[in-house]
Amino acid sequence: MSRGVPPETGGRAVPASFAPLLIQWQRHAGRSGLPWQQTRDPYRVWLSEVMLQQTQVSTVLSYYPRFLARFPDVASLANAPADEVMALWSGLGYYSRARNLHRCAQAVMSDHGGAFPATAERLQTLPGIGASTAAAIAAFCHGERISILDGNVRRVLARLMAFDGDLAQTKPQRELWSLAQALLPPAPTPDDMTAYTQGLMDLGATVCLRARPLCARCPVQSVCHAHGADQVQRYPVKTRRLQRRFESWWLLLVRASTGDGPHRFWLERRPESGIWAGLYCPPVFADEPALLAALPARARSRVQALEPVAHSLTHRELRLHPLLLTVEMGMNGLPPGQWVSASALTEHGLPAPVRQLLLGLPD
Repeated sequence: MSRGVPPETGGRAVPASFAPLLIQWQRHAGRSGLPWQQTRDPYRVWLSEVMLQQTQVSTVLSYYPRFLARFPDVASLANAPADEVMALWSGLGYYSRARNLHRCAQAVMSDHGGAFPATAERLQTLPGIGASTAAAIAAFCHGERISILDGNVRRVLARLMAFDGDLAQTKPQRELWSLAQALLPPAPTPDDMTAYTQGLMDLGATVCLRARPLCARCPVQSVCHAHGADQVQRYPVKTRRLQRRFESWWLLLVRASTGDGPHRFWLERRPESGIWAGLYCPPVFADEPALLAALPARARSRVQALEPVAHSLTHRELRLHPLLLTVEMGMNGLPPGQWVSASALTEHGLPAPVRQLLLGLPD
């Protein structure tokens, strides 16, 4: 190991100019007009960080102000019914985030007197707050000298350092965390930490892209080991890939007319674990015979098959087969569920493809 190289970097020389270059670039060319920027309010930073996990900024831009309008602070979120929280989250996907968001708000109120902890270490004790999210809140709101390391930042730092450890493995992940801490500015002000942290996010989201990185625009190109070796696409190294599963679901869309009022739909609440956990959904079956067998014999001939819908999830590809049954309100023999008015769908947490199906049904 060379003299002056911090031991936690595994012998890799950390470019001292990385942090100053990144901070300067972010202040002049980074993103600055996003609605969750220019604040040190932990609630707003936390909300934005959770929403932005595996979700595009363009999508979050429409959800974030709507969520804040209904839940302007952690107390209002903690006291809200779970169904209302899920309804406002509907369409953002990864619904465990919304459940953890609600649980976290309640923990902040009950265990911390309504104030988020001030350090990354203590923030990680809250439901749904991992190491990178905790670091972002602590850095943005309190100027803590700690690095984030979400997926985009892993890519940036793996290329910067030509880090060839397999990030599908635990030990290399820890090593990259150590490198991330070693790259921090040595004595940053709170404003420096804000610019540095935001700079990492901006670089990964707008320049150091996964498929077609814009190296000519990169402010740290001169110290990037992967670029210097002309091997940018080699990094990050991750040998284990997600195995996608393909499933077909049959959805029983039961609709009842109420005369002059809006239609009503028969919906069940999904189990508390698994796909669409805790959301409202038409009854789901493994195949069409199972769906028909769950109906009274007199109703089976009235079922109308609609066009299948493809829906992608992180680990799965779903093929949804909706079958529509129009009934009278007093019909008996339906699978477990409850009637929900079309006008009240926005008050219930529904998966995005289900909401689109129900609102797009033919008359």
